[in-house]
This record gives sequence, structure tokens and C-alpha cells, in this order.
Amino acid sequence: MNTTDRTPGRRSLLKYGAALAFGIPAAAALAGCTVEDPLAKQARAGDNKNYIAGDGSVTEYAPESRGEPVDISGKLFNGKTASSEQWLGSVVILNFWYAACAPCRKEAPDLVALHEQFSSEGAKFFGVNIRDEKATAAAFERTFNIPYPSFNDKDGQVLLSMTAYVPPQAVPTTIVLDKKGRVAARILGLAEKSTLKALISDTVAE
Repeated sequence: MNTTDRTPGRRSLLKYGAALAFGIPAAAALAGCTVEDPLAKQARAGDNKNYIAGDGSVTEYAPESRGEPVDISGKLFNGKTASSEQWLGSVVILNFWYAACAPCRKEAPDLVALHEQFSSEGAKFFGVNIRDEKATAAAFERTFNIPYPSFNDKDGQVLLSMTAYVPPQAVPTTIVLDKKGRVAARILGLAEKSTLKALISDTVAE
């Protein structure tokens, strides 16, 4: 699998080094060096701003170009602790969101449908909520019948950890991890259902 831009309506191939266009120096992505990005700065500062919108850009990383397995852990809203060590052997989808984010609300039904489709194939879905209190997050999850858990990441722990591998940079952002725990793909902004489906399918099939 080559590093490919799957943005709807675009067919251009992206070389791995073109990750620079998304704020990820190729060497840093491979070596696991920390890379700062606007969303991480916002999380660290504790700003209560509106979401930083993504443009729907999609970056896919070829298996030979992926960096180290991610090393993240945090508390879920249900009180349990989850970590990347527990996910090895499974494709994992991380969706960064919060309740008042309009694109997050728009893509929620598609994420639920994809969870229903791919959970039987061993894929795991986790939300990463970067802003809300438990009650607000729970109301969102009831509204959209979200079946998978979310990290309570108001302190930015998971978000900031991910900047060492591939900066989220926008809300929503959806990241696909391969079975070795490495970043296989990232969507900045609203996740178009057919695009995310293809990314998950490709990664599950590896």
C-alpha cells in the first residue's frame, strides 16, 4: 500500500515525505519525535475555543513507512483504563471529538455504522473526547447510540501523546492504527464514510 491521498475528488498520490504538508516531518514520524500542532497547543493551554476545522484531508501510510507503535493510555468515561498495549493484534480506530463540534455530530452515525460492520472482524473503536464533562459526553453518546467507549481526555493526555506519532491538528480527526499499533491512516476533519470504510478495510486485510 502506498501513501495515498484519499480525499474525495482527489486522486493524487502522496509520498511519505509529503506528510510535511500536514505538519509531520518524515524523520520525526519515523523516529517518534514530538511534533507540536495547534490542537495540542490548545489542549496544553486549556483554551475553550471552538473546534479547529480540518479540510477532510486523508493521509495513508505504507506499512514500510510507518513509525513505531503508538504508546498511549488514559481513563475512559466508564472509569476503566485503556492503553495501546491492550490493542495489539487488532485494527483500532481513534476518533477525536467533543459534543458541540458540528462535524463530530454529522459523522457520528457513520462511525456507529462502521463499528457495527467492522467489530465482527476484530476492529476496535475508541472516541477521544478532548473537552466535555462526563454528563455532556454521555448525552451525546445517548443521542447517537454510540456503542464504543471514549477517553475522558479533557487534560489532553491522549491528544498530546499522539503528537509524537501523527498530530491530530483538528477536531474531528480520525486515526486508524494497524495490528502492530502503528498509524496506518489519518483523516483531518469530517470522516467521509466511504473513505474511512476503505481505510479500515485495507488495514484489516493486511
